[in-house]
Amino acid sequence: MADLTEDLAGLVDSIVRPLIDEADELSVEAVAAEDGSVVVEIRVAEGDAGKVIGRQGRVIKAIRTLARAAASRSGKMVDVELID
Repeated sequence: MADLTEDLAGLVDSIVRPLIDEADELSVEAVAAEDGSVVVEIRVAEGDAGKVIGRQGRVIKAIRTLARAAASRSGKMVDVELID
């Protein structure tokens, strides 16, 4: 399980890092929830939040889709959240 959380955090980090201007402010943490799912939390600088969300939420929706696809083989549910 720890490998899956680390892999998902690395995947999300590699997707988000090129999108933002202040890469040193990026923090991606994957935590196993009590119900067995994985929650990936993204923290970026205030000015970069819009870039991660995208127009009408398309970018964050695509990130969620990729994370869920990566975890589908293990049968785990994944949720990706952008933390203010």
